[in-house]
Amino acid sequence: MTDRQRRKVSPEKAVRRFVSRHDGTENTVRSYSNRLQDFLLWADEYGIDHMHDLDGWAIDEYREYLEASENAPTTIKGKLTALTQLLKYCESLEVVEDGLHEKVELPTLTKEEETSDEKLEADEASRLLEHFRNSPRQRGTANHVLLELMWHVGGRISCFRALDLGDWYPDERKLEFRHRPPTRLKDGTEHERNVVVSEGVAEAIDFWIERERPEKRDDNGRKPLLTTNHGRASESTIRFWSYLATQPCLYRECPHNRDRPSCPYTDRSKSSKCPSSRAPHAVRTGSITWQLNRGLSYVRVAERVAASPETIRRYYDKPDYDEQLARRRPDTEGMDVLNREVDR
Repeated sequence: MTDRQRRKVSPEKAVRRFVSRHDGTENTVRSYSNRLQDFLLWADEYGIDHMHDLDGWAIDEYREYLEASENAPTTIKGKLTALTQLLKYCESLEVVEDGLHEKVELPTLTKEEETSDEKLEADEASRLLEHFRNSPRQRGTANHVLLELMWHVGGRISCFRALDLGDWYPDERKLEFRHRPPTRLKDGTEHERNVVVSEGVAEAIDFWIERERPEKRDDNGRKPLLTTNHGRASESTIRFWSYLATQPCLYRECPHNRDRPSCPYTDRSKSSKCPSSRAPHAVRTGSITWQLNRGLSYVRVAERVAASPETIRRYYDKPDYDEQLARRRPDTEGMDVLNREVDR
């Protein structure tokens, strides 16, 4: 089939159809949609009116466009991966030539480029949670209870958003994470699990339910655990709660010489701009590292946070040198050439 015989499909229509037909989770679909926005901008600038106008040279031009825009290596790889999936979809519908997706060369990343070292430090988490638990005004608020959950469970946003009120068992201090579309866990039922939390976390959850939680149902008539005045908290709302809950000026002077009452970053919409605030992913990374530092095995932490041990080792375990030493110390404390007990 020649290009002239192929159906004329604009990049905008192709992306729209691809995203609407994708059967992945809500997060995956949204991720593809976001990652393909640069492709649409580039296609408009480069004069790509139809998908069959694409060839190997044009694809390489798009990669150069991404690199010139100072995207991080991981961002470039993600956007090119999304383009690869879009081209595969178009190939299946005979919109572009077969095998076009193979002309997308993904960059090879180092381990350092693949992962982010940003995390909420354990000492910082401890001080923030101590502040919330002792604050008459902020104890049991949405910011507080979310930080308790994120730090002590180490789950993803989708896990906490999916929780219903009935998933909390106060007598057992147990949370049940269940996959109930349209609220989804990342890998569906494979990530279903029960998690026990400490008494301090349980008290924060109970206080939230009794004093602070808006009594609302979601669009499906369910009672979410994390609610706003409009129903179930959205993922963007949860991100804002995370940024607001991790600002160090909550309990000490601002490390950036700002006055909290007048600082624009204390506003919900600008909270992500605070240099010291942390996104949910950074809290999850800090939590997982902290749990491993406390002696939990990779397997047990993986079960708790819903990830494979391999994923945890590669992306989430970020101990500093002293933390690495502390983990090794029990095995090497008595290591001496003259200590025969060690040799046995």
